[in-house]
Amino acid sequence: MTQSEFKLLFADQVMKCEETLRNKRKEYTGDNQDRLSSFKIAASLQGCTPQRALVGMMAKHIISLYDMCYAKSAAFKKELWDEKITDSLNYLFLLAAIIREEAAFEQN
Repeated sequence: MTQSEFKLLFADQVMKCEETLRNKRKEYTGDNQDRLSSFKIAASLQGCTPQRALVGMMAKHIISLYDMCYAKSAAFKKELWDEKITDSLNYLFLLAAIIREEAAFEQN
């Protein structure tokens, strides 16, 4: 893959991530203005931090990718790869948001 091809792939992936986050916002946050509310609620229910709640939820996507990579003679459609990769990346973006928000609170 050339640098140009990779640059296009990267831009396309970021666009997919943004679109997915935008489309699923209402599903995961309802009318709550806090984009991270589902992780905070999950953390409260589980007695852990929002980061731990998030990585617990993210684990199923990582395990699914792992299973796909190690499946014997299985071919998966591009759409399924795109979905799993996009979801995994979005969890990392959301984790970065949680960490940034907590750092802002710590500085105040």
